[in-house]
Amino acid sequence: MVITLKELEMYSDFDELSNDVLDLASEILPDKLIYLTSFSNKEQIILKLSTDDTNILLTEGMVINIDETVCNRIDFEKKKPLIYEDIRTGTCPSDLKNLLEDVNIRSYLGVPISLLDGERFGTLCVAHHQESVFDKKSVELLQKIARMFSYYLKLEHLAFKDPLTNLYNRRYLSEKFEDDYKNGGMIFLLDLDGFKKINDIYGHVVGDEVLKEVALILQEFVKTENDSYAVRLGGDEFLINFSGKYSKDEISNLAENILTCFRGRNTKYQLSTSIGISTYFADSETNLKTLIKNADNALYRAKEVGKNNYKIFE
Repeated sequence: MVITLKELEMYSDFDELSNDVLDLASEILPDKLIYLTSFSNKEQIILKLSTDDTNILLTEGMVINIDETVCNRIDFEKKKPLIYEDIRTGTCPSDLKNLLEDVNIRSYLGVPISLLDGERFGTLCVAHHQESVFDKKSVELLQKIARMFSYYLKLEHLAFKDPLTNLYNRRYLSEKFEDDYKNGGMIFLLDLDGFKKINDIYGHVVGDEVLKEVALILQEFVKTENDSYAVRLGGDEFLINFSGKYSKDEISNLAENILTCFRGRNTKYQLSTSIGISTYFADSETNLKTLIKNADNALYRAKEVGKNNYKIFE
């Protein structure tokens, strides 16, 4: 799963470590612009610049379409840097040359940053408005810095993730919800129908595979909804948080869509879920524990009327 900018903001000492990374890289290649980026599925974000005093037209927080960024051409699979010492000569393709010239970059070095499982995170880049020489030793040192940075990222990433399903965990929910409640929203509490029976008949190994399948369903669902994320609370209990204001009809449509996602999944275990829903208002004194309790009460009523259903806490 891609590390989001909101998740990065919760990482301990992220700003301090990012600045240290840029300072180290600047010691290796002084008088150049050094910058860190991250990728989402569709965009590249400029996270940190070594300096604002530069002829290069990049700024912190800049968002670039992933198909229009040079960094997306880096070979992450082979962990191979992308190097252009002078885009006006050599082998720089014309489309990349145009992209770099648009931001006044004449020489470029991009080092891939991957998580330990191979997932792309982003890049550590060096840029200059004039031609440059990137010697082998300097490139290797930058690769080592990028690798050490990836260890930190993975450790922080794991702190917010459920190890079985790779969904967010309770810690992430607790910390993230401090920002969410200011905008209002709702939580969907999901409990799998008949999961105990699957464990009893097929064993816990199969049960774990079912939980992973559920996680995939929820991950695919939240990708289609803005300002939402899925959490595994524990066992076969999951939660989706939606930020924003929703009408009753919109809430019902979302709940029906989730139930349909489960019904439409081609699996021999005939997965289904019941949902309890609890809403909260912007700037109210909202307590996450109470919200979950309310959603749990609604979930109990959904189970009572035949499962594979949803109820909204009134």
